[in-house]
Amino acid sequence: MATIDTTQNTLAAPARLADRYTRIRGTTVRLCEPLSAEDMVVQAVEETSPAKWHLAHTTWFFETFVLEAFEPGFRAFDPAFRVLFNSYYQQVGERHPRPRRGVLTRPGLGEVMAYRDTVDDRVRTLLRTGAGPDRARIAALIELGLQHEQQHQELLLMDVKRLLHMNPTRPAYAVGDETTVPAVPGDDAWITCDGGLAEIGHAGAGFAYDNEGPRHRRWVDPFEIAARPVTNRAFLAFIEDGGYRRPELWLDEGWSAVTAEGWKHPIYWSRDDGGWTEFTLAGTRPLDPDATACHLSFFEAEAFARWAGARLPTEAEWELAATPVWERDLEDGQFLDRPGRDWDSSSHGNGYAVGPRGTAGCGNGRDPPTSRTRATARPTARSASTTASSCAARSCSAAGRA
Repeated sequence: MATIDTTQNTLAAPARLADRYTRIRGTTVRLCEPLSAEDMVVQAVEETSPAKWHLAHTTWFFETFVLEAFEPGFRAFDPAFRVLFNSYYQQVGERHPRPRRGVLTRPGLGEVMAYRDTVDDRVRTLLRTGAGPDRARIAALIELGLQHEQQHQELLLMDVKRLLHMNPTRPAYAVGDETTVPAVPGDDAWITCDGGLAEIGHAGAGFAYDNEGPRHRRWVDPFEIAARPVTNRAFLAFIEDGGYRRPELWLDEGWSAVTAEGWKHPIYWSRDDGGWTEFTLAGTRPLDPDATACHLSFFEAEAFARWAGARLPTEAEWELAATPVWERDLEDGQFLDRPGRDWDSSSHGNGYAVGPRGTAGCGNGRDPPTSRTRATARPTARSASTTASSCAARSCSAAGRA
């Protein structure tokens, strides 16, 4: 569980926090509306969870960490839920095994929804009536719970997609919804980052998990980072060049997965006489070559980067390059609260410099960074759209335009 800093002056007023609570909790329920009761109890693989479990677990969080601690005369909705819907919080006590969440046909969906409604009413009451020294602590825990709930909204959609993909009929979650990640405008340019002494980690304003801080200095060697995410077109070139048949491109554990599980392409891609298709939450669609490549495993991303004469960025490199992008209004992004919003490259801010003035920075102030960086002094390698050649002058490699 994350630690809470109640000294930050970032907590919403009770009325605003109550509205935010109602909106975010309602979003989770709305995400389940396209699902049948049968959809909501099945666990596709042991790494995923049923939708009903997500509904209950996110409610368990507020009951366990907010109501139990601060509600006068607290009584559990059902004492058994403390075990059934605990995930990994060892300090709370016993947990139902994760791989067996799909056997929880009881409590039924109606009881889980009643659990949500009851806890929601009690949390809102606590927000209205809570006062004194506990008020900031209550607000901070509710904010943590809402951030946790939004994480589970993403997980829920990911788990539903895996479940429906395993159905031979490949049913759509929501017909007509645009669910692919659009391509970021631009070409295959690379952004030069001079590196230097960078400050990374949470800067102190707004919510953050404990593993995002403390803010600290990190030396970053010069590097280049691609100006946009890897596209389906680029990843197709990797496949067509035998990427899934070349063990030299893969980490040992990754190649073991390729051979044991028969990987030939990303999990949601298929190929038939009509060409490549991709399974999305809106059903099976023709593969958009210019869309961002998604749902790749770490092993696939790492093998692609090696094939392209590149590597995946370190945490410090990514934060150095990406921080100014996220300094804009995040509501302009592609989020559940505002679906269908494209990443407007005109709103990315004025530069990529971070940390103390003159210490570190990268970029031209226009192009958004992405998820791969140039390899260090790698030999010539074929890339999807460029030929990469080694650059001895600095700790990166330079692109030769085709």
